[in-house]
Amino acid sequence: MKYLFVFFISTFTFAQHTEVVDFKTINATLEINPIKRNVVGKCEYTFEVIQKTDTIRIDAQKMEFSNVKINGYDVKFKANKKQFLLFEGFKNGTNTLTFNYEAFPTQAMYFVNWDFSKEMDTPEKVQGQIWTQGQGRYTSNWLPSFDDVNEKVIFGLTIAFHKSFEVISNGVLVNKTENGDSISWHYQMQKPMSSYLLMLAIGHFQKQTQIANSQIPLEFYYENGDSNKIEPTYRYSKQVFDFFEKEIGIPYPWEVYRQIPVRDFLYAGMENTTTTLFSRDFVVDSIGYNDRNYLNINAHELAHQWFGNIVTAKSGKEHWLQEGFATYYALLAEREVFGEQYFYNELYKSSRQIAQASKTDTIPVLNEKASSLTFYQKGAWALHVLREALGKDKFNLAVKKYLEKCAFQNVTTDDFLTEIDLISNYDTKSFRKRWLEGSVFPNEEVDALLQKNDFMKEYLQLLATPLDIVKDKESIVKLMKSDVYFPIKELLVYQSASKAFEQKHYLLIEALKTNELHVRQAVASSMAAIPESFREQYETLLKDRSYETQEIALFNLWKQFPKFREKYIELSKNWIGFEDKNLKLQYLSLAYLTDKKDAKKFKIYQELLSYTGTNYDSGIQQNALQKLLNLKINTKEIFRSLAYATGNHRWQFVKFSRDTIRKLIKEEKNRAIFNEILPELPIREKTQLQRLLDEKRI
Repeated sequence: MKYLFVFFISTFTFAQHTEVVDFKTINATLEINPIKRNVVGKCEYTFEVIQKTDTIRIDAQKMEFSNVKINGYDVKFKANKKQFLLFEGFKNGTNTLTFNYEAFPTQAMYFVNWDFSKEMDTPEKVQGQIWTQGQGRYTSNWLPSFDDVNEKVIFGLTIAFHKSFEVISNGVLVNKTENGDSISWHYQMQKPMSSYLLMLAIGHFQKQTQIANSQIPLEFYYENGDSNKIEPTYRYSKQVFDFFEKEIGIPYPWEVYRQIPVRDFLYAGMENTTTTLFSRDFVVDSIGYNDRNYLNINAHELAHQWFGNIVTAKSGKEHWLQEGFATYYALLAEREVFGEQYFYNELYKSSRQIAQASKTDTIPVLNEKASSLTFYQKGAWALHVLREALGKDKFNLAVKKYLEKCAFQNVTTDDFLTEIDLISNYDTKSFRKRWLEGSVFPNEEVDALLQKNDFMKEYLQLLATPLDIVKDKESIVKLMKSDVYFPIKELLVYQSASKAFEQKHYLLIEALKTNELHVRQAVASSMAAIPESFREQYETLLKDRSYETQEIALFNLWKQFPKFREKYIELSKNWIGFEDKNLKLQYLSLAYLTDKKDAKKFKIYQELLSYTGTNYDSGIQQNALQKLLNLKINTKEIFRSLAYATGNHRWQFVKFSRDTIRKLIKEEKNRAIFNEILPELPIREKTQLQRLLDEKRI
């Protein structure tokens, strides 16, 4: 290789004493090779043995160790697939451990888009990224560390990497030192955190910085070429940050806050200490913001810096103390930005999701096997019930005391409820049984709280007793022309969906006149048939500042008005849409079906096929593959892309590819094509495809 990827890590404990061994420091030098996808490290630990023990354990997934010494002497050790075990050479008091190791992480550290072909053989041209994900994946896949969330330490990380890349980790950037083609980046934490919150991100990033009211630097990262998306992507970020510091009553506990969009991320976002990583799906322009804004994810991950990172749940059973709190505080932040009606509408939607799920899901909040919906949304509702019962001031005081007393510790639900008991006479035992230990969703209590809001009271009334499209025309028109919150107008449109066009024509006209994006989108998606007399009015939806509305309207118009297809294709030829290129791929798909010339159809096919390449994010690949398969194009090239998808790190894309291959190979001609490409595949993808081909046919 032409350059090295070298990391230097320091870790210190922060008043974190175990009963037997207290780890004090870790110093590590790591080399990361994005082509081999391996990590080679040289580490030094110092630790104190408090009580006599026969084994010291450090979590290390599938690592090989060598040159292991304690206090300067070679010692025997054992490394299984999960841990690094030490049996001799240590004494009561202070000890020093040194070793070398190598790891080939198959999870927790991800190498995305590293292509060193002849056309892209320099670091400046390579569009690769490296990023990590510790929660649920374990940092011990790439760094010997602690999978137990109850072990909190302070991390420092110094990274030497090619100077064309930006390198980000936890904590303050202490300094940067240039040395030839590389730059050394030194990051340092000042306070403790669990190992799952350690992060690393490397890519061709730039950043903008704002300063919070408390003088905390807020760093917003973006890729080259995305400068026009910075404002809409990070809109309201500073406002939310300032709101949380005031609302929670505890200053932001760290020295800096960063947000970094990365390619093909596993989740919507992850709250690593001081540095949130999030999916590029939420990098949007001013139009995309109207459909898919980042604000909720933004606020949710920021809230975790308090709820999860300052205080960390002792076990999976207490997971709601992280996700329920982050979900609720994100809603409070959205209320601060969008208002009371938005807040209640979101509470209503989540309540209906929980109520529906609770019909079959009987696992309560305080159970490590609870669903995400239960931990997040039901946990948030439990907090809303508490806040409404106590009042804002007492609720905030309890939260503040809880965070102050338990800072940098691990917590249980009792730790939080104790603070409620100390400031009020609220019956926390009954609350615990009803909301945290019970499987039934308290619908009556929920509806009573929802109806404290006038908009929601009117909405629920309309939902229970719909207006008659004919008899109540005057009332419907009045509502459409009023400044009532948009979900009521949206509901009126959807309630009329099954009615004859002649009866609801006036309502649709009034809905379009509102110029409210969600109401107009309801018109776009609710009409199974578009009469010719309404075509021109419906065509105005193609110009809405909503990529979702444009996609719906384009398809429906193309489908129902064949003689205008070329007009619609010409109109949409330069559309792109979201990061997954939803409009571009929709245009190509419809253009393929519209064009009669084989040469042009083949050119369109090639362009669609190009988006299935592994140099694109999996969202684009999947969208393109779905479009090609819907066109009934079953070629060797498409099947090869599907096979490559089985080796992707994102489970959603892997599931799509496997399920699609299973359907295709039911036909012998398709099975033959997959058998033909099998020998050409890399070992991982070959293994996955062979398993699918060997499955028993149903």
